[in-house]
Amino acid sequence: MKFHRGRLIDHVQLVVKDLAAARRFYDAAFEALGLKVETEGPGFFGCDELYVSTAEAHADFHLTGRAHLAFQAQDQAMVQRFHAAVTAAGGRDNGAPGFRDTYHPGYYAAFAIDPDGNNIEAVFHGLATRSAPSIVIVPHPKA
Repeated sequence: MKFHRGRLIDHVQLVVKDLAAARRFYDAAFEALGLKVETEGPGFFGCDELYVSTAEAHADFHLTGRAHLAFQAQDQAMVQRFHAAVTAAGGRDNGAPGFRDTYHPGYYAAFAIDPDGNNIEAVFHGLATRSAPSIVIVPHPKA
């Protein structure tokens, strides 16, 4: 098992009504972003720091309220692919691909509402150089 970690978020979990509908939406989103489901089991699936489950999969969980999640895109074309893919997979348009310069100059994003009412975004902040794609944490064998 290995984990990819950034700086602030360890993980986000969405608890959904219909796991199959959520899976169609997020499979489309992940594919458009060059990702795929990395973990799955009875009542849940996950990719990177995002976990999606049913309430039944975790007895002490309830449906999450409306959340806003923004996924990183590598370019404007990826934002466009994301929007086309998720709206074709059951998401509702909540903002076509385009610049949102009120956020900051060069902010290019698209928004869609997932099957559970969450506002899901793909955003490209403009050309930049990353020092690494992510930080990989591999648990110590004695842990």
